Amino acid sequence: MAQTLVVIGHGMVGHRLLEALAERDALADPARPGASGWQVSVLAEEERPAYDRVHLSAAFTGSTGEDLSLVAPGFLERHGVDLRLGDPAERIDTVARTVTSRSGVVLGYDALVLATGSYPFVPPIEGADAEGCFTYRTLDDVTALTAHAGRGRVRSGVVIGGGLLGLEAAGALRTLGLTTHVVEFAPRLMPLQVDDGGAAALRATIESMGVAVHTGVGAAGVGTDADGRAVSLRLTDGRSLSADAVVFSAGVRPRDRLARECGLAVGDRGGVAVDAHCRTSDPYVYAVGECAQAVDGTVYGLVAPGYQMAEAVAEALAGAGALTFTGADTSTKLKLMGADVASFGDPFAPEGRGGAVSVVFSDAREGVYKKLLLGPDGALLGGILVGDAQAYGSLKPHAGRVLPAPPEAFILPAADGAALPGADALPGDAVVCSCHNVTKAQVTDAVAAEALTDVGGIKKCTKAGTGCGGCLGTLQAVLDAELAAQGIEKPRGLCEHFPLTRAEMYEKVRTERIRSFSELLETYGTGGEGCAVCKPVVANVLGTLAPELGLGHVLEGEQASLQDSNDLFLANLQKDGTYSVVPRVAGGEITADQVIALGEVARDHGLYTKITGAQRIGLFGVRREQLPDIWRRLGGAGFESGQAYGKSLRAVKSCVGARFCRFGQGDSIQLAIDLELRYRGLRTPHKFKGGVSGCLRECAEARGKDVGVIATANGWNLYVGGNGGATPRHADLLAPDLTTAELFVLVDRFLMYYVRTGERLERTAAWIERLGGSAAGLEHLKEVLIEDSLGICAELEAQMERHVAAYGDEWQAVLEDPAALERFGTVDFGAAGEAALEPGRGRTAVLADGTRAAVFKDRAGRVYAVGDRDPFSGADVIAGGIMGSKDGVPVVASPMHKQLFDLRTGICLDDPDVALPVLPLS
Repeated sequence: MAQTLVVIGHGMVGHRLLEALAERDALADPARPGASGWQVSVLAEEERPAYDRVHLSAAFTGSTGEDLSLVAPGFLERHGVDLRLGDPAERIDTVARTVTSRSGVVLGYDALVLATGSYPFVPPIEGADAEGCFTYRTLDDVTALTAHAGRGRVRSGVVIGGGLLGLEAAGALRTLGLTTHVVEFAPRLMPLQVDDGGAAALRATIESMGVAVHTGVGAAGVGTDADGRAVSLRLTDGRSLSADAVVFSAGVRPRDRLARECGLAVGDRGGVAVDAHCRTSDPYVYAVGECAQAVDGTVYGLVAPGYQMAEAVAEALAGAGALTFTGADTSTKLKLMGADVASFGDPFAPEGRGGAVSVVFSDAREGVYKKLLLGPDGALLGGILVGDAQAYGSLKPHAGRVLPAPPEAFILPAADGAALPGADALPGDAVVCSCHNVTKAQVTDAVAAEALTDVGGIKKCTKAGTGCGGCLGTLQAVLDAELAAQGIEKPRGLCEHFPLTRAEMYEKVRTERIRSFSELLETYGTGGEGCAVCKPVVANVLGTLAPELGLGHVLEGEQASLQDSNDLFLANLQKDGTYSVVPRVAGGEITADQVIALGEVARDHGLYTKITGAQRIGLFGVRREQLPDIWRRLGGAGFESGQAYGKSLRAVKSCVGARFCRFGQGDSIQLAIDLELRYRGLRTPHKFKGGVSGCLRECAEARGKDVGVIATANGWNLYVGGNGGATPRHADLLAPDLTTAELFVLVDRFLMYYVRTGERLERTAAWIERLGGSAAGLEHLKEVLIEDSLGICAELEAQMERHVAAYGDEWQAVLEDPAALERFGTVDFGAAGEAALEPGRGRTAVLADGTRAAVFKDRAGRVYAVGDRDPFSGADVIAGGIMGSKDGVPVVASPMHKQLFDLRTGICLDDPDVALPVLPLS
């Protein structure tokens, strides 16, 4: 017989409990009355079902409660869940085992779960209840704050609290266009996650965005005008800040009132006391999430521990009861106002005590701070990463263990996509995916049991890699080691559709003059639609060879269907679904009028601006439909695309050189400009960067670049292959004391030889290593590029000349092409129908009933419509994903982390518990 379960609260953790019960087939089947399982009623305080509070800030860029919803379509109906929105519990009677709701409904229960979460703490200061004062926890808070900020007189805002939510709130105020302050009582930002060094780097980044930070000071009172509206915030040091909006984000408190009133045991500092099974002092009542105090005495304020508690309760209710919760890892990795912040283990242990020592890397220019704390035996105790958290996935599993490589290998700058050391050396019990608590042993067991050969298979079998995506590099390293141990050779082709490597594909296209993906697939492919691996590679190859083949713009015709989201919209996709625009500033040289133009564009569109590491100014937060207008305005100021989105030249960095510096031996500015303008737009196997230093003092850090040039008394030294390998490396000297003309000839040859022989996503350093190791690889390059041992140097030079002659600004080409411009908007599918779709690529469409959808048409003319919201990131990006096939199944790859979704059913192939809604086309 069915039993009755009442859940109080339908937040993220409360809903996760329902999902965990469904995964265990522990919910009653409404189609079979009287069948065993739990019949569930949920009393929810809010008027909307569970939504993703982690991405609450997305609501300021247009996301709604429906967009952020965690409830899969049909889930509640399928499992007979009675969800009562806007009717919270008011009273629990543990003797009668009943719950009374605000509306007066009385529900009996066999088991009860408290998932009431927490409430924001508002300090007892004067004026805290004035008009213009807000908390920041719910979508209703977002709605109220947005409406208030929309009033003409509201120009400034202050956030009280510099923790995780406080900085999220500060980002929200900036998005709303307010002058923003953050007030933190502690002496540093995020005091629970980072140390003084990390907080300093984070503060510098945040202040560079125009947000004023005040630490070591508290709020004394809110000043109001005659109408009772907030106008200022008084600080405890006597200062006063202008504040038309005040947001309280000074911590939370467990919502344990119901538990206290019905006599359940509560911790001394709040929180419903629970045992290892999350059972309260009443055996029929459980508590999970932020309202519960775990057996270790901690009230966990993160969603991941809440999910683990939900799993433990689901296990108990399903009858097994083997799963327990005795504490959680509080490691965190997040992005705050554009800055990566991560901490793991115990990074705060006093240095020197017990022999603990720290290894620190700090780069104040880039806002990067990394600290690893090591025990006397060399074991990793913990770490803090600010500004660059790439190593988090590799470091976190090693907490408590000796690192398999020197700590410097993990924290010194490394190239994008480079494999960090030690992932394959992890013990079996090391957690490699924190989002789903997956160990290395679970991954290797799945590889062996299911004969997996790619990370996609690991995702599907274990869910590892389907969360934030931070562990993908670690998963690949574990997979590679496991396959090697089994004596299995990795497939050498690109993917299931092509047995060719990138270099082989390039030669086929070049020598046989193949002009399209369709032609290449028909001639050398194995059928299907292609995929998110081979399509961008073919697009890259065709883009490189466009001058040879007489092809047009990279978005012309079928080529548009091959491009990843960045190249499709000629801008860099960000985590919230917006884009960044980075115009070219060759050599770092920019006029005052251009600076003003950039500022005006940023101001008018409410964009965040940042000086990038490549001496450019980036504009962040651009919606897709705004891109053409911004390009038009920037073009009028003399800017062009900087190709910051493509596998191509990013920039050539320079010092001021002989023009200004008293030590300069060469005009590094002019040479950097000339290099950048010559090689702009060249599609390469991976992105590449350049640098020119005017003397051996190396202020442009040229030896850290793929192509680096340093002036000498006798000319220019050319270095190649900097960065980009498995560990950070300096570039090697290819040739000394070159004239400018000799330098360009040799760079032409180097880049074209790299284009011809490099593999997919292979940086120049890794390419040189593959050619025979650093020494042998460099000697090979000298033989080919200087001695012309293969007899191809003239051919390489001529090909580069054709590239230079054919260059055109990609932004301007879109602005001049009505068909290309149309792709940046939505299509009214009800009016235009299938005629508006291009085979192989998606469009954001408005269906006949007004629903927004991602609509795709395959090569055979079949049309599919699914929801545009990526369920993992919460961003509206699916229409920009690459359509393809996987084992004959039509799929789309999310632009965010490349999870694959079956276009017929909406189900995620990497995580079958997640799905996109499938939408009707009529």
